[in-house]
Amino acid sequence: MARRTQSLVVASVLALALLVVGLWMPVPFVTLAPGPVTDTLGAVDGTRLITIEGRRTFPTSGRLELTTVEETPKLNLVSALQDWIDDDRAVVPTELIRPRGSSQEQVQQENAQAMLDSQDQATAAALAQLGIAATGRSVAVYTVPDGSPAAGKLATGDVVTQVNGVAVTTQDQLRAQIGKARPGTAVTVAYKRGSKPATVSIITRPATDDPSRAMIGITTTEKRTYPFTVRIRLSDVGGPSAGLMFAMGIVDLLTPGALTGGKTIAGTGTITAAGEVGPIGGIQQKVLGAKASGASIFLVPAANCADARSVDSGSGLRLVKVDTLAGALKAVDALRTNPAASVPSC
Repeated sequence: MARRTQSLVVASVLALALLVVGLWMPVPFVTLAPGPVTDTLGAVDGTRLITIEGRRTFPTSGRLELTTVEETPKLNLVSALQDWIDDDRAVVPTELIRPRGSSQEQVQQENAQAMLDSQDQATAAALAQLGIAATGRSVAVYTVPDGSPAAGKLATGDVVTQVNGVAVTTQDQLRAQIGKARPGTAVTVAYKRGSKPATVSIITRPATDDPSRAMIGITTTEKRTYPFTVRIRLSDVGGPSAGLMFAMGIVDLLTPGALTGGKTIAGTGTITAAGEVGPIGGIQQKVLGAKASGASIFLVPAANCADARSVDSGSGLRLVKVDTLAGALKAVDALRTNPAASVPSC
């Protein structure tokens, strides 16, 4: 075989080998797919999702489903191409899910915090809708990661009462007081563990998103006190997008009759304590998940309507546009009594 032919053969084999290897190399993309739906009126592994103690609740029927999106990271070129041609899936840059410079652990921690906040906001929104006022506020420690400045000093369940002698009752106040310190200096944190008060000195460190801001490395949840207790138990789901459906479930349990009229109603959306519904990510996959669950109505944040309409979910799923909890309740009430009722739609 001539030298030139040998060179061409070797080059072709090497090129083919590189191509094959390249097909299985990781690519900076994530697949989004329809995830499980969970009935906020039901139970998960035998534990009711929403429990209310100290206040009368009412029997109900139907389902109020929160929808989720499943993420598949660590794609290679082959799997990314396969998912890209699947109409039920979306392939998006990793940076949209995990900002540059942040770790997977940080993202998971932020999502867990957002889920906790959404539960508290949903409770506040639902009870405000029912005219039930909070009797107080406090900031409770949710997690203390290993290696954080507060590790071994604060613990899950501690209620932070002061920072450097200044009272704190909200997360914003806590961040503001810690943020007044210079990273690397100490702050004095007063807290309660059960009914026992205590004080601890914690050396701050720079925040991951702003080196000039001090942090003590804990996640917290803001608790409002009411004349009774509302608990939401849901694991393995992160982010704030279940807020609207949590609030709907709480309202349904605290009012006579079935809010759904026995129907399966799905939805999504962040919520504020004032009852304002905000947009979320992955709306197309959530619409498809709602359709697969058998829902007849899907509550869509107003800002997500255009993307929700782009999904071919087939007939039988009505997309209802909502921008407040009150508006969502009004629309569902109208459709319960008259399925052909005119309500805001996408």
